[in-house]
Amino acid sequence: MRIVVCVKEVLDPDAVNNYALAGRLEIGEDGKSLTQTTIPRLMNGFDEQALEAALRLRDAGVECRIGAVSVGPDTATILKHAAALGADEIAALPMDDPTPDYHVAAALLAAYIRSSGDADLVLCGRQASDDDQGVVPALICEALGMPLVTNARAIELAPAADEPTLRITRVTPDGDEVVEVSCPAVVTVSNELGEPRYPTAAKKIAARRMKPEIITPEGLSLPAETLRPRVVAQRQFVPTVAGDCEFVPGESPAELAEALVARLRQDSLIQ
Repeated sequence: MRIVVCVKEVLDPDAVNNYALAGRLEIGEDGKSLTQTTIPRLMNGFDEQALEAALRLRDAGVECRIGAVSVGPDTATILKHAAALGADEIAALPMDDPTPDYHVAAALLAAYIRSSGDADLVLCGRQASDDDQGVVPALICEALGMPLVTNARAIELAPAADEPTLRITRVTPDGDEVVEVSCPAVVTVSNELGEPRYPTAAKKIAARRMKPEIITPEGLSLPAETLRPRVVAQRQFVPTVAGDCEFVPGESPAELAEALVARLRQDSLIQ
C-alpha cells in the first residue's frame, strides 16, 4: 500500500494568538501579510496527525510506503520533520507564490500523486490552522476520482475484505460513526486521533541527510490556467479583542452556584 500524506507549513498558531492577545500582531503595508518575522513556522498540526495516522497503520502491521508532500516556497524543514517521524519519501512542490489558493494547491497535489504512481490512500489534516477552510482534500478527491471520508479519529485496515478496505471512525456532532471505504481513497484526519509521536534524536539526524524530491509545476505538465488562483486575498486585519468578564460573588460553592443561577435568570438565559 502506498500512502501519501499532504502537509502544509503554517505560522505557529499559539504564537500568533499570543501576539494578537498582546496587541502586537501587525499587518504590513500591503494589507495582507504579517510584519512579525520571529513567529516560527511549523507543520500544520492536523497534517501532523494525518502523518501519525499513516504511521499507526504501519505499526499495526500494514505493509506500506509512506510519502509526504508539500506545496510552497520553502518546505524543506517540515518535510525533514516528516522524514524524522517515519516518512519513507518526501517531495516538495515549490511555488513563487507563498500563499497559493486551495484550487492551485489541490491541482498540484493531485498531479503529483498521479505522476508519482498514484496512491492507495491519501491522508490530509481536516483543515489548515492558518485559514481553517478544509477545502483542499475535497478538491484532491475530485481530481483523482476517489471517495472522501472526513474527520477521522481512527483508521484501520478492515479484515477479511476482498479488496483493500479501510474501516474509519469518524467524529460527528452526534457521536462517532464507523464507515468502510474501498481503496484508493482520500481521508481527512481530526485532532481526536490523539497526540502525534515525537522523532528520536537519531531519526532527526538521519532526516537531515534526506533531501526532498523537487518537482516544479512545469514538470507536472499542468496548463497555465490551472495554476492561476481563483480566490485572491484582498485584505487581512486583526480584530479587536474585547474582554467582558464578570465575577460572581459568593463564599462557598453553594453561594456561587446560587448567584450564577440568579444572574443567568436575570439575563433570561435560563428560566
